[in-house]
Amino acid sequence: MAAPSAPLRPQAFDAGKSARRLRGVPNTTVAINSLIRTYGRSVLARSRYLAANNPYTAAAKKTFVSALVGSGIKPSSLVKDAALKAAIQEAWLDWTDETDADGRTDLYGQQALIAAEMFEAGECFVRLRPRRVEDGLTVPFQLQLLPAEMLDLADNRDLGFGRKVEMGVEFDAIGKPVAYHFWRQHPGADQRFGIYASLKTRVPAEEVFHLFESIKVGQIRGIPHTISAIVTAAIMDAYDDAELERKRTAALFGAFITTQAPEEDPLAEAAAAAETAGVSGGIALEPGATVDLDPGQDVKFAEPADVGGSYEAFQYRNLLRMAAGFGVPYAAMTGDLRQTSYGSIRAGLVEFRRRIEAMQHSVMVFQFCRPVWQRFIREAVLTSAIPVSPSVFLAGMRNFWRVKWITPKWEWIDPLKDRQAEKLAVDSGFKARSDVIEAEGYDPEETDARIAADMEREKKLGRSFGPSQAAPTSPSKPVDAVEDDDDEKLPKEPA
Repeated sequence: MAAPSAPLRPQAFDAGKSARRLRGVPNTTVAINSLIRTYGRSVLARSRYLAANNPYTAAAKKTFVSALVGSGIKPSSLVKDAALKAAIQEAWLDWTDETDADGRTDLYGQQALIAAEMFEAGECFVRLRPRRVEDGLTVPFQLQLLPAEMLDLADNRDLGFGRKVEMGVEFDAIGKPVAYHFWRQHPGADQRFGIYASLKTRVPAEEVFHLFESIKVGQIRGIPHTISAIVTAAIMDAYDDAELERKRTAALFGAFITTQAPEEDPLAEAAAAAETAGVSGGIALEPGATVDLDPGQDVKFAEPADVGGSYEAFQYRNLLRMAAGFGVPYAAMTGDLRQTSYGSIRAGLVEFRRRIEAMQHSVMVFQFCRPVWQRFIREAVLTSAIPVSPSVFLAGMRNFWRVKWITPKWEWIDPLKDRQAEKLAVDSGFKARSDVIEAEGYDPEETDARIAADMEREKKLGRSFGPSQAAPTSPSKPVDAVEDDDDEKLPKEPA
């Protein structure tokens, strides 16, 4: 009789084992909201510190803000009536100068502040502030920006009947946000004004826009965009400071000169008396100083240890790590273009553009621009800022809300090549001309109107600026050679 075979053991996932290599990696999961409640305040404080004090983090923040909103994400109404669209766009343009409840900037400046908060804190709150008609605004409401600290992460309460407050956000029985419990005063302010310092105010959810990028399903509060690079940035910052201080200290040393020591030291009693009196015999160091030492000592030249040839490579790899964590190109964060070529930097910008465009539309447009536009149209109709009766508006409300948001244009490395590619796509019917104009950050209808006006003015003045008079943009290249991105000439392919 054959011996029974050994029971089959399933093949294990290496990533699920608790072996030496993975002993330090957590093997349990924690809800994202629990992590935010526990570590959110420390992460936010460190992120804000680095964004203010670390040069690379500050540069990454500016790169992120300029890419996300630039000079502003602007609307182009899709109302078909040309005159009505012009009236809507004009009212919007007037109101953008009045949006800031603090009176510091315009709507597009507020977009930049929101983007900065998204980078540092991972979230920003926008509160709608209704105003009186007699205040003289184009549309009687403004926007007030509130930082993440204004909503208390420690505010967690059971309100009964299925209602609750979690991290400052109030939910109803079906889990829908219904209100936000804001501090009346910033909890980190050094000036405390009366009873308002410890009071909160409940603001209905329909009066608040909560902007943040969700990285997990069910996430309630945002986390800093910097989170995966905070540790690297903090340690690198401390290392750079120590290295800089070591270099500064090393530069203070020169040569030390001594004389032959006599058999009896006439200064010994004076030195002992000075030590007893508490007078320090320390030497003040200066760059390149030559210092007279006490008798009996040798001449020594300072030879501070150098960091060696690995410093640049070490810095480069860790800065790459930081840039990846911050989600910005290495060259933009550091200003280091030595190791880039046309092809490499363009490839990096294409990937960066994809990520930014996704965030533009899923966060900035959906969570901020869209509801602001809807509120603006409704208030503009009610106050006759645009020439539409309330009954007409109510009958076709969605038609008035339809809008196309135009994001800032992207500057490319070689504008000539990009223009030629866009023209080829339009001429071949692969792309609409209006798409090209919108990619430049302009409204197609407004651009066409300006072109028509220019052409009419040229006709009246008897001038012409047509293509036939345009100067050649670049010298012609020989047909038997083509230049690639690295300026190497490649032979023409055989027929």
